[in-house]
Amino acid sequence: MTKKIPLHKDINKNISILKELLGVEKSFDVIHLDMVYAERKMAIFFIDGFIKDNVFLLIRKELAKLKPEDLAEDPVKKFTHTQIPYVEIEKTDDLNKVVEGVLAGPTALLIDGIDEAILIDSRTYPARGPEEPDTERVVRGSRDGFVETIVFNTVLTRRRIRDKSLRMEYMQVGRRSKTDIVLCYLEDIADQNLVKDIKSSLEKIDTDGLPMAEKTIEEFISGQHWNPYPTVRYTERPDTAASHIYDGHVIIFVDGSPSALIAPTTFWHHLQHAEEYRNKPIVGAYLRFVRFIAVWASIFLLPLWYLFAVKPDLLPKALAFIGPNEDGQVPLFLQFLIVEVGIDILRMAAVHTPTSLATALGLVAALMIGQVAVEVGLLTNEVILYLSIAAIGTFATPSYELSLANRIMRIFLLILTAWLKVYGFVAGITVWILLLVTMRSYNVPYMWPFIPFNFRAFRDVLVRSPIPLQRARPDILNPQDPDR
Repeated sequence: MTKKIPLHKDINKNISILKELLGVEKSFDVIHLDMVYAERKMAIFFIDGFIKDNVFLLIRKELAKLKPEDLAEDPVKKFTHTQIPYVEIEKTDDLNKVVEGVLAGPTALLIDGIDEAILIDSRTYPARGPEEPDTERVVRGSRDGFVETIVFNTVLTRRRIRDKSLRMEYMQVGRRSKTDIVLCYLEDIADQNLVKDIKSSLEKIDTDGLPMAEKTIEEFISGQHWNPYPTVRYTERPDTAASHIYDGHVIIFVDGSPSALIAPTTFWHHLQHAEEYRNKPIVGAYLRFVRFIAVWASIFLLPLWYLFAVKPDLLPKALAFIGPNEDGQVPLFLQFLIVEVGIDILRMAAVHTPTSLATALGLVAALMIGQVAVEVGLLTNEVILYLSIAAIGTFATPSYELSLANRIMRIFLLILTAWLKVYGFVAGITVWILLLVTMRSYNVPYMWPFIPFNFRAFRDVLVRSPIPLQRARPDILNPQDPDR
């Protein structure tokens, strides 16, 4: 807890302390101006870039209207109620609060003879437009997405939830960064014990700052540091966030990040996509079914094909064609590892490649590297085929974090299968299932509604049912109002 530094009635003492704490002469963007209005000395502190010139001129214009008699009795009340044309105005007698306020963006006004400072929230946020997120595109639907400014994100959410019970609870995390965080939920739907647990886990975060914003938050609140599977879901779509809020989830917004955290979540939440709900129910159910096939293929196809390739006696005659037609110069297991690592290298190269050159990079990788690798005998055609299918399944996974976790498990299964053959394949799947079954996200079982089993909920997971038939909220969230 930062020790309180009380303001003095002598404005010169306050200015001296604030100039030292804010580093006015050491940072070019921390502005301090001395002024005299109504025969009273005043001072303003603000961060250049958070306030526009026309806004600052408006404040000074209002100050110029002051007369000495206006400051004779309770001048702070005069300022906050009638003189300053801004909605968000706060007064404080703590210089540390003044410093925190100025660094967050508001303008601080000090008046000689008054031991209180006035914080005027005249911020103009630097922000980009709410564009559709790249990772959650839909063919038909809204094109707006969250941005890096927390106030814009809360507004985009309120635009879709005009409910009087919608709550936006403000917090700050980070001893030095003082990062703004907002908890968003419906007070008469969300489980209040869940809200308290999430709030408590955020309050326990003890670190200098949040340089990676929401990812740092996740690592603090999830606790399972070496488990690759995400226990919260990310979204950059306001409609997706609103849908989860109606279910009883809690959304965490972090200033500086365009991604909102959804908690708690299960494994199946990461397999849902807004595209399924932007089509007719039968079409959405088909898309979900295809997506499930792609995800399962991304995990199990390669280890299973490798097992059949090295153990052809496991195959019936009708499937005897499975396996390499000819042996390469490199063992199959090493071929898989080479291509797995190669795909990750290509993905990282694509991230760092300018957009105009990304297509050329893909052609070089697909045509030159892949074709030449087969011709020289480094790889076989079947390896490239099945790994390409697995890669497509990885990219078809809606959640980027889940796709990376599944890729780790695929490599793990492949190593065990290469080592212990059938026993390794079975043991790897068993370990994978046990890992998921024992996971929990804020006391919600990660594999619910499969384990523990809930027929109605599991049916809704497998099949995208029509919205009018979805009359109940997920009971695992313990919503206060279970009916929609």
